[in-house]
Parts: sequence; C-alpha cells; structure tokens
Amino acid sequence: MRLRVSPWTVLSMLALACVSSCKPSNQYAAPPPKTVTVAHPEQRTITRYLETNGTATSINQADLVARVQGFLQAQSYKDGQTVTKGTVLFTVEPPPYQAKLQQAQAQEAAIEAQVAQGDAEYNRQASLGKNSFASQSVVDQARATRDANRANLLAAKANTQLAAINLGYTQVAAPFDGIVTAHLVSVGEMVGANGPTKLATIVQLAPIYVSFNMSEQDVERVRAAMAGRGVTLTQLGPIPVDVGLQTEQGYPHAGKLDYVAPLVDTTTGTVTVRGVFENEGNVLLPGNFVRVRLPLQRNLQALLVPAIALGSDQAGSYVLVVGPDNVVAQKRVTVGTSVGEMRAIDSGLDPADRVVVAGLQRAVPGEKVVPKTETAAAGK
Repeated sequence: MRLRVSPWTVLSMLALACVSSCKPSNQYAAPPPKTVTVAHPEQRTITRYLETNGTATSINQADLVARVQGFLQAQSYKDGQTVTKGTVLFTVEPPPYQAKLQQAQAQEAAIEAQVAQGDAEYNRQASLGKNSFASQSVVDQARATRDANRANLLAAKANTQLAAINLGYTQVAAPFDGIVTAHLVSVGEMVGANGPTKLATIVQLAPIYVSFNMSEQDVERVRAAMAGRGVTLTQLGPIPVDVGLQTEQGYPHAGKLDYVAPLVDTTTGTVTVRGVFENEGNVLLPGNFVRVRLPLQRNLQALLVPAIALGSDQAGSYVLVVGPDNVVAQKRVTVGTSVGEMRAIDSGLDPADRVVVAGLQRAVPGEKVVPKTETAAAGK
C-alpha cells in the first residue's frame, strides 16, 4: 500500500527546512569591560600620628560625707550646681556640737584657774622649804599638784580643740571648685549614726585628664620622636595631644601630655600615659571614651589614598589597582595615619599605581576594566 502525500504538505516541510537552515548560530558574547574610577596616590607632606583610644577622668573628685552624727539640717545648693571652693553645701545640726565646744571651753577655763592656784601654792611651799618652815614632803606634794594641773590643762585644751573640729564638721563645704551631684540624703534624715554618711559627690571638670595606654613599641616610637626634637620624657609640657569624642569629627580638643607611668604593666605590656585638657564648656566628661592622637613625626613625605579605597580581610589591608593592561589586581599595603578623609600608606604602594577609588564593586581582581582617571582627592 502506497502512502500518498499532499503537495501542500511537501511545500510546508520544504519551507520549514529553509527557515531552520537560515537561523544564525546561538554563541556566547562576553559583556564589555566595566568602568571604574582610578587615581594616582596623592603625595603630600604630613605629620605621622599615633592613634589610640582613651578615657576622660576628673582631676579632682571627692565624696561629700557627714563625719558627725545628727539630723541633716540644710542643703545649701541645687543638684548639679557649679560651686567654688569653700562653699557650704550641707549643715548637720550644729547646736549639740556648739554646746560641747562651750562645755570644753568652760572646763579649760576651770583648769586654768587650778593651774594658777597650784603654781602659787608650789611657789609658797618652795619658799618656806628653803627656810625650813615647810617639810620636803609638803614641797613635793605641791610640785605634784602643780604638774598634774598643768597636764590637765593640756588635756582640756585638746578637748576644746576636738570640740571645735567636730563643730566644724557640722558644715560640709566644697573642697575645690566643681559640680556637685544630686543629693543622696534628704533634709531631716539622721546621718553619721554608723560612721560617715555619703551626702553627694563633687567633680572638677575643667581642666580634665585623658588617660590612655601605649604598648612598649609605641613608647619607644614616642621616645625616638621626642629625641629627634630634643625633648625627654621629663619635659612633657611641650608635647601636644589631641582627642575627639566618638560623635565628633577629627580631634577638636587640644591638650598637653603631663604624665607617663615609670613602669610597664606586666599583665598588659602597656604603659599608662595621661594628657591634661582645659575642657572649655565642660564638653569632656569623666568616663567619656575618646579617640586620642599623638604626633610622632612631622614633615613626612607620604602617599595618600581615600579611606574608601581601602579594603581589609584576614590577611590585612589592601587596595585595588589597575595595571597597564587594564586588569584589576590586589595590592597589600600598610596603612598609616589618617589625614582628614585620606589615609597615609606606609608601604606597599607606588606613586605610579592607579588605585581604584570609585566603582569598587565593579572592580574584580583578574578582570579587565575601563579606567577613568581622576585625582585622589576627587575620589574621597
């Protein structure tokens, strides 16, 4: 049996074969290279700094305590008020201590009278004894009475002095200029019953200290930098130090070093260093965590790149550079001090390098790119 095929079917098959033979081949076309912004490192004269962290501490801070027992009679300041040295802040029931002082003064006056009488009696008996009108035992007794009275007078004077001191303790005054914290005891409460009672705390805010730790290696670097300037650790006054709060830009607070610990902490291997700051406006507060910058070397020629151009991983810091063949490569660098939004590169970078400063997400090591050149500062 023969299969008959329609002429129209034959024509359709021929048409499909022609279309299939005319379709272009499906080949992969690589995307064009991506564009990135590159810049040569900026060459500039800078100051190299040691950067670390520190803590602000008050120069003077003291607890105000009631040293005598009694009812708190008055509070003479407002919580958080700035006061000057000698300002009376609290008063603890003075009348009982005033009475004890008067009692001691009266006792002292009475014994002074006894001393006068004892001296006169001894002089009289001694004169009679010289003429044999009084026995030696009577003279000795008069001398003993005189000496006892004098000793009693010394004790009475000491009691008077103690009474005056206790009366002075009824007024709690500011030991230095500062700000007084909120009161801890209310007027009318009993204080000093079981020992000194803390009433408040006074803190001096201006000037203020900033303390930080330096490693032994950093200390040697500072020593070397100071030696180059003819300064020793005993001449700390001329050495500047700058700090900034975590919420501030840069290091707006300028101070001077005033102390370097004479020993190394064996548990941490660090040395405690301290600077003093005028702290105008009381911007720095005790306990503030601050950034610290200490100059090590001035007039240093350095290569700078924008901080945004730096990357880091477990192996350290790096930058991406574009070679002569426009292929991206990774370069390991040693990062130095900050200069605004730029970072100094201590090693690993050449002035002729083309550093990727923008389009970093498009720069993949080993791949080709289209570099667009700008200045390093423009890439910040």
